Amino acid sequence: MSTAIEINKRRTFGIISHPDAGKTTLTEKLLLFGGAIQVAGAVKSNKIKKTATSDFMEIEKQRGISVATSVMTFEYRDKLINILDTPGHKDFAEDTYRTLTAVDSVIMVVDSVKGVEAQTRRLMEVCAMRKTPVIVFINKMDREGRDAFDLLDEIEKELKIRVRPLSFPINRGSLFKGVYNLHKQSLNLFKPSTTKVSDEVMAITDLSDPALNAQVGERDADNLRNDVEMVEAVYDPFDVEEYLKGNLAPVFFGSAVNNFGVQELLDTFIDIAPEPRGRETDTRFVEPSEKKMTGFIFKIHANLDPKHRDRIAFLRVVSGLFQRHTMYHHVRLNKDFRFSTPVTFMAQSKNIVEEAYPGDVVGLYDTGNFKIGDVLTEGEDFRIKGIPSFSPEIFKELVNTDPMKSKQLEKGISQLTDEGVAQLFTQQPGNRKFVGTVGELQFEVIQYRLLHEYGASCRFQPISMTRACWLTSDDQNKLDEFVRFKSTSIVQDKDGNLVYLAPSDWFLKMERENNPAIQFHFNSEFKTESLSDY
Repeated sequence: MSTAIEINKRRTFGIISHPDAGKTTLTEKLLLFGGAIQVAGAVKSNKIKKTATSDFMEIEKQRGISVATSVMTFEYRDKLINILDTPGHKDFAEDTYRTLTAVDSVIMVVDSVKGVEAQTRRLMEVCAMRKTPVIVFINKMDREGRDAFDLLDEIEKELKIRVRPLSFPINRGSLFKGVYNLHKQSLNLFKPSTTKVSDEVMAITDLSDPALNAQVGERDADNLRNDVEMVEAVYDPFDVEEYLKGNLAPVFFGSAVNNFGVQELLDTFIDIAPEPRGRETDTRFVEPSEKKMTGFIFKIHANLDPKHRDRIAFLRVVSGLFQRHTMYHHVRLNKDFRFSTPVTFMAQSKNIVEEAYPGDVVGLYDTGNFKIGDVLTEGEDFRIKGIPSFSPEIFKELVNTDPMKSKQLEKGISQLTDEGVAQLFTQQPGNRKFVGTVGELQFEVIQYRLLHEYGASCRFQPISMTRACWLTSDDQNKLDEFVRFKSTSIVQDKDGNLVYLAPSDWFLKMERENNPAIQFHFNSEFKTESLSDY
């Protein structure tokens, strides 16, 4: 089959949300509708009674949250769907950001009870930066939530994107009766079921049809007619091109835990979501249709299966055909590698793959050769843009509490920070190790995994640093002088880049004013712009 046909067949997207909005549940239900799983496990009260398919790390099962990005693949309506289920917790925001570099579109889950929350805003900022197309799924309509129009207004105001409802709810909470699909002109009646797929959909092309009254009652039928009339009057007609440009977000309503509204979402996604897109590099734009293979590493996960101590690098194929047993050029190391057991995923289940096309995510078993952002090509040298590390918000010193396990600790912290859940800085002399994260929960996860996966015991000691800045200068003497005078605040990141750890924003402001010959960068790609509140 030709590469063009395979590219057209694929859809690669991420699911993002604020914690507890129902993201992992929606992921599971998409798999259910896609036939990838047969029975769904309900997620209730932030405790996973039957572990959701995409949450497989032990600490995720204990806490009921996603802390690692899961990759799942299934077929639906002759399309190959690649879902990247991202961490919802704000402490793992940077991992989510890097995952968004590997997707071509996004489904954003909003809780109908809580509306737009802080993490939703930050994630939307990242999507807006990359002009990523977004579909909104307003979840938990079977709960006593907010008015539908109020939610739509809040999404437009808070997320700074125009919306267009493609379905609309009939009541909410205990009176919720279903949704009317404006896109397909059909009525879907609500029947709570956490484990089964319901397909009771009726074509009602004319809302004046008496059949509507018979199904939902005269009062609710009249309210729906008024609501749809208001939708058509207030919102512009749905424009696929505006959606693809990231300017317009179609909106669906439903209840993921009850499998309701999910099929409308999935069917429309198949119809409108973009094919795999190319990526910008530091030399040129790479098109998916190019014959030569290009791919980049957007995530690394050590000990995906703790029994086998495996380490997997997640490769997003950008162009060409990736083939098993084929030599590819590792740009950063300037070495060629052959991969004998590349895999595709169904959460913790892995299958060896012979070939992969643009849009696919392939797992490569890794012995420590990969870092996030690494590029594989068929010989060309370039770097994919837009996969930086941002300045962490919390810094702590890593203290070894079991000197007999020093090698295990060194290996463990190196591999875990390679995954991108935290950043590792080293200070010399003394080989002191500082870990920087976005939130406190990451330290707990790192400590837990170091002990259970590497047998290394440690504790984290707070240090009075608030910001990391990468340093460059055209005047090497000025840079050397600054490093010498500020040695107690100078560290190196994992790539050997110089980094200044500022004790406070005031200190940072003073150092920037007093050292105009030195550039202080807020992310590792050495650009001046940054997501200041990310």
